[in-house]
Amino acid sequence: MFAIPGQSPVTLTPAAVDQIARLMSRENAAGFRIGVKKGGCAGMEYTMEVAQEAGPMDIVVEDGPARVLIAPMAQMFLLGTEIDYETGLLESGFKFRNPNVTEACGCGESIKFKDMPEAG
Repeated sequence: MFAIPGQSPVTLTPAAVDQIARLMSRENAAGFRIGVKKGGCAGMEYTMEVAQEAGPMDIVVEDGPARVLIAPMAQMFLLGTEIDYETGLLESGFKFRNPNVTEACGCGESIKFKDMPEAG
């Protein structure tokens, strides 16, 4: 839908590939769906869930054993994003390095995207 031919809309670090593959295996899932929704103090939040099948409009990104499904409404917001999985002393989780984000709240859970140009 919003993909650039010949380019993956998102890239995965080796740590993200390993964690997504683990989640898929544990849940016997066909993929790991990522999306965005309204919410949080900055206006938008990422969503993540294991998926039993790809939707008809999902963009599918495969990297080794990991399969990421990008929900249709999230595709334009995720172009150029690197997805990582970080393990720390107090918390572990997926990190999105997204060039389209202009602001993030202090806790890092919600984001704001660049304004999209109006068609005119």
